[in-house]
Amino acid sequence: MESIKTIYKIGHGPSSSHTMGPLKAAQEFMKMSPDAGSRRVTLYGSLAATGKGHMTDKAILDELTKYAPCEIVWKPDIFLSFHPNGMKFEALDFDGKPYVEQTFYSIGGGDILKEGETREPQRNVYDMHTIKDILRWCEKSGKSYWEYVDQCEDSDVWDYLYQVWTVMKEAVLRGIEAEGVLPGGLGVRRKAVSYYVHAAGYNNSLKSRGLLYAYALAVSEENASGGKIVTAPTCGSCGIVPAVLYHLHTSKDFSEKRILRALATAGLFGAVVKHNASVSGAEVGCQGEVGVACAMAAAAASQLFGGTPAQIEYSAEMGLEHHLGLTCDPVCGLVQIPCIERNAYAAARALDANLYSAFSDGKHSVSFDRIVEVMKQTGHDLPSLYKETSQGGLAVIN
Repeated sequence: MESIKTIYKIGHGPSSSHTMGPLKAAQEFMKMSPDAGSRRVTLYGSLAATGKGHMTDKAILDELTKYAPCEIVWKPDIFLSFHPNGMKFEALDFDGKPYVEQTFYSIGGGDILKEGETREPQRNVYDMHTIKDILRWCEKSGKSYWEYVDQCEDSDVWDYLYQVWTVMKEAVLRGIEAEGVLPGGLGVRRKAVSYYVHAAGYNNSLKSRGLLYAYALAVSEENASGGKIVTAPTCGSCGIVPAVLYHLHTSKDFSEKRILRALATAGLFGAVVKHNASVSGAEVGCQGEVGVACAMAAAAASQLFGGTPAQIEYSAEMGLEHHLGLTCDPVCGLVQIPCIERNAYAAARALDANLYSAFSDGKHSVSFDRIVEVMKQTGHDLPSLYKETSQGGLAVIN
């Protein structure tokens, strides 16, 4: 199983699969064709269907047109066999004839694969890849999930998580100050500042919930406007983990060292899902994005509040279980409706899952690993129109 660094990637929104992945592919293709007279990029399937709303063309063109013109071709009705997010890059000579060609797939979380490559982990950091096995290790050793991360990762993981936490905090602070309409044409106004201001007028639990909403909205709105964020595990779900952790850091005075440990635990749960299923909305729907992010945030919160390894696992299981079947149906292909609101709602669910598990002894009927299996199968059973193509669900009733 790969490093948790693959779960937390720092970049610009609005979509890890539609913006960060294509940008990375464009950068690789530039190295393959530095002297091209021009280039042509054909986008397929889900990538083509919602690419304009996700700024896919902008991400590619900003990179490839630095030295030569580039044409974008959209083919939303053609799905390549390996993955819904396919893209073919062609380098043309000065007579307009192709001389280098490469097909890439954006497989979620900012990751890409070339045609013919397998999804074998680049580096096997963890020898255990199920929460069941890791939980057994925790109970036998008396240690917690973050200590397993510390044992398996390189020593620089803590510096990296500090950088992740810094970017998350900055996104929250920028987002609660920003105002105006989000780009894309839907006329969606930023709400984070309004929720933040209104929260101050309430006491206790209502104020707490209002602030949590504000922080999740802040990061998600930053993502929707192309701001700098951290995938957790994707751009579309990037507001949930930072909202929960920033809220607990500021309201409960948890130290940054404990926050980093909570990030490690959250990343471990995310890595398990990515290894055994998927975090790609184009592959398994929004359950793989918002659902997994809710599970990660729930695990992090449970650890911060002193949950046992079993209670932490239970929190994460509930976070994912109650998002099973969630479709990815963005209106106009924009990561705005219903994505932004879902981040705020899932952040609240994460804290509810933590609270529910805290009242228990951690014993329950359905394991986190079983829920991951069900999520994967459910995602494969969902028709493509409910997986980031903007052809079904909420996307077609507005």
